[in-house]
Amino acid sequence: MATEPKGMICVGAIAGSFGVRGEARIKSFCADPAAIADYAPLTLEDGRSFDLQITRPVKGGYAARLTGIASKEAADALRGQRLHAPRERLPSLPDDEFYHADLIGLAVVDTGGKPLGRVHEIHDHGAGDVLEVTGPGLKGGAMLPFTRAVVPTVDLAAGRLIVDAPEGIFPQADDA
Repeated sequence: MATEPKGMICVGAIAGSFGVRGEARIKSFCADPAAIADYAPLTLEDGRSFDLQITRPVKGGYAARLTGIASKEAADALRGQRLHAPRERLPSLPDDEFYHADLIGLAVVDTGGKPLGRVHEIHDHGAGDVLEVTGPGLKGGAMLPFTRAVVPTVDLAAGRLIVDAPEGIFPQADDA
């Protein structure tokens, strides 16, 4: 399970170097991808912090300068690191939108209240978010589309999602 530093939201990741002068290739997870620079300085999970200046768009993201990174090798050493911004720097969301960090770890129950597992991770392969739910009886986890039809209720205060899952996603629920 991906864990976010307390009070931080993952806004992007470093995909390696771009060129030979220390620029990094950045993949933004922001609704407006270029807005990632607005949330700087950005912090890695190990606590290191960087100002970020986008230099140009590149395939799959942006080329950017990170403070203190001056060589291709230094940028490559950061490959795979996730960039985090303090929650208070990010925009407020409408009632029906959520930061992934708010959903990971929530209990998942069916419409009758039966526990099904917990949100382990959230995947986005371009067609919308998919929740990976893990729990007893779920070998390898269950993949659940994060749509209003399948997840009609997100109750952050109670720490749970109420789901109306299609048949076959949660085998133990189908046996009841």
